[in-house]
Amino acid sequence: RLVRNALELMDHSRIAEGITQSRYPGNSPQQIPTFSLWWIGMLHDYWMYRPDSSFIKDKLPGERQVLSFFERYQQPDGSLKNVPYWVFTDWVEKQKGWNFGMARVGSNGESAVLDFQLLWAYQLAAEMEKKMGLMDFYRLYNARAVQLKQTIQKKYWDENRQLYADTETKDLFSQHTNTLAILTGVISGNKTTALAKKTLTDKTLAPASIYFKFYLHQALVKAGLGDDYLNWLDKWRENIQMGLTTWAEISDVNMARSDCHAWGSSPNIEFYRTILGIDSDAPGFAKVKIEPHIGSINNIGGEIPHPKGKIAVQYKAANGKINAVINLPEK
Repeated sequence: RLVRNALELMDHSRIAEGITQSRYPGNSPQQIPTFSLWWIGMLHDYWMYRPDSSFIKDKLPGERQVLSFFERYQQPDGSLKNVPYWVFTDWVEKQKGWNFGMARVGSNGESAVLDFQLLWAYQLAAEMEKKMGLMDFYRLYNARAVQLKQTIQKKYWDENRQLYADTETKDLFSQHTNTLAILTGVISGNKTTALAKKTLTDKTLAPASIYFKFYLHQALVKAGLGDDYLNWLDKWRENIQMGLTTWAEISDVNMARSDCHAWGSSPNIEFYRTILGIDSDAPGFAKVKIEPHIGSINNIGGEIPHPKGKIAVQYKAANGKINAVINLPEK
């Protein structure tokens, strides 16, 4: 009910131009267009985890309004230019070109991070529209996704560094851009793992904060590195060493504030989704995928709620093998 309420309020918050507000209801309006794209991702998440497609179908007109807003700022090749309002990506401080959390923008107004995020929104929207039987919208969004994917590859891929750049001049790079390249499937096959490793180890890349690590970690898991998950939690350990009992909004020790920020709580889901490997594999959680990444852990188990009951797993590792006990709801 809490999730439905959040999705509902965000839908109600949309301004006349089509985007959602970043805080609502409230007496101080604020617009962050990128959060409107994440709202489309939230709709898709809810659709995958709960058998409640009629609720999501009711939200698709709002999803179309958000995409219509961004369409106004797409150039003929699909790339975005000069998106208004506070186009926040992540709290990347002390990095060249990152202004108050906004991703770097090139001399022509282009931004790889924004193009990738719009691509992902088109992909998720197309999938939902198709499954709901709204084929005209599916074809429209799929065609835009295909075009944008080609444009991104042409504009931002740097063959020499084997990385995606933040701008067309290919002199600035970030974990954010390369994370989204993996999550949108712009890069695939063996190149995905190589890109993920470089995204993790190349210290010249603008780093993701505790917030954007939610996406970074999903990309690393998708690239086959999930067994290393526990090694990626230094920022959380740092928060604990600072004496915090909840997670900070900003990673930098000198900037920490709002020390109860939900966007730092991604381990709450990843201990189940990544380490225990329990996830939805079809809308409404109609199919279950079990793909554990226990790394060096020898004995671990847990359970999560499912629309039809609960899913429980227990893993014991010995001699290079895993003994797994998996309990699923009936049917």
